[in-house]
Amino acid sequence: MQFRSTLLMSLVLMAAMPVTVAFAEGDAARGKTLAYTCQGCHGIPNYKNATPTYSVPKLGGQQAAYLVAALKAYASGDRAHPTMYAHAASNSEQDRADMAAFFAGKGPRKTPVVGKAPAAAAVCAACHGADGQPVSPEYPNLAGQHADYLIQALRDYKSGKRKNAIMAGIVGALADKDIPAIAAFYASQTGLCDTKQIADNNGQCKK
Repeated sequence: MQFRSTLLMSLVLMAAMPVTVAFAEGDAARGKTLAYTCQGCHGIPNYKNATPTYSVPKLGGQQAAYLVAALKAYASGDRAHPTMYAHAASNSEQDRADMAAFFAGKGPRKTPVVGKAPAAAAVCAACHGADGQPVSPEYPNLAGQHADYLIQALRDYKSGKRKNAIMAGIVGALADKDIPAIAAFYASQTGLCDTKQIADNNGQCKK
């Protein structure tokens, strides 16, 4: 047990170290045009992925650097999703940066933390912040994200369907019962919005 705790803490400290990822500067205006096809899923509030069934993630206000990294992961197959692969694999580096700049907009909304985080979420806070607002641009904002999407993502890291050594180690140490509680806490925070809000409100999450 002591070895497992030490290993988990080491992974958390490694993940919390800021990583500088170079990517092209994004043109949000061009990104808005390129992201037109994305709106068919991400611009519809509460739209669901078919199989397995979970909410398509909110992208409005998300970290631009993280979005670029996520698109690269879909294109490489490190994140397995046929529809996203078809979109991401055809994008250039500049395309990804431009769409990421559009989705990021003026950033997420920020309000005080709602409720008390479950004890198991302590390992998440080192990178994603106490309220889901991350400490580095490369880490995703979790605040306000759909709970069922977060559950699916965590389970995919745990199973290896999503390939990320640090996340696999951290999530692998979580009990299955902790995952829904962590997801529900971050989902209850104020932050992200759907992309239609970004498109309609000059890059700003309104609600």
